[in-house]
Amino acid sequence: MANSIALVSKAVALLDEVYKQSSLTQDLESDSNIVRQGTNANEILYPKLSMDGLADYDRNSGYVDGSATLTWETVKFNYDRGRTFSIDAMDNEETINIAFGKLGSEFIRTKVVPEMDAVRFATYCGTEGISVATSDLTDGETVLDAITNANTTLDEAEVPSESRYLFITPTLYNQVLALDTYKSKAMLDGFTKVIKVPQSRFYSAIDLLDGKTSGEEIGGYQKATDGKNINFMVIEKSAVIQYSKHIVNKVITPEQNQSADAWKLFYRAYGLTDVYENKVAGIYASISTT
Repeated sequence: MANSIALVSKAVALLDEVYKQSSLTQDLESDSNIVRQGTNANEILYPKLSMDGLADYDRNSGYVDGSATLTWETVKFNYDRGRTFSIDAMDNEETINIAFGKLGSEFIRTKVVPEMDAVRFATYCGTEGISVATSDLTDGETVLDAITNANTTLDEAEVPSESRYLFITPTLYNQVLALDTYKSKAMLDGFTKVIKVPQSRFYSAIDLLDGKTSGEEIGGYQKATDGKNINFMVIEKSAVIQYSKHIVNKVITPEQNQSADAWKLFYRAYGLTDVYENKVAGIYASISTT
């Protein structure tokens, strides 16, 4: 049994590692210290600070009293997805532990991570109040101009520049690189990080398949009927709430399995993807007409 426990520990560690390496939105994860549990188990609270501006100073009476208000906004978790898989012990043994060993990592890499990224991008893109520009970018120059407009929009809104992330499709990114100019390099270097996002994860709206009803048994996600391709997004990290409350990577060995001589993998992701209502200016999306 000791060997099985060691194998399970390694398997769980591998799944966590695959997620962190494959996730394109991992850098936007919120600090768990800024949130606290709400009244209900499915809610969290996050702080919202507001204050008065400067007032005239009087040499006789001195300062004008100001007020600062810290309130706690309540939001409900909006993402709860999971799956379980069973691999017969002999099937796994006769494939030199590949059947089960490969299953977990491939599931995380090809199914879990793309969906979580797609959900986050679609949620941020669909938030009311963010800056949105609709255009078809056909070459490096038009892409560069569009990114310049995005930065200008955020600059005018006084969005901090030191924590801006550029998410862009590989096609458009390579078009900018092909320009090979000082302007293009300086533009890309101005972001905290530039992350290439495959178009298959980059839609303005998606539908999540429930895995139960007819036609949706395979689960996963798909581009919504009214969804459009995203060209790129500029996101200032503090503008979003990206909080994973509960991630389950549970592996049951054949010895522990009470219903079958099989390995079982359980995966569940429960969390929140949202945007601070007073920081919508920190998100800019360039969307294609298609």
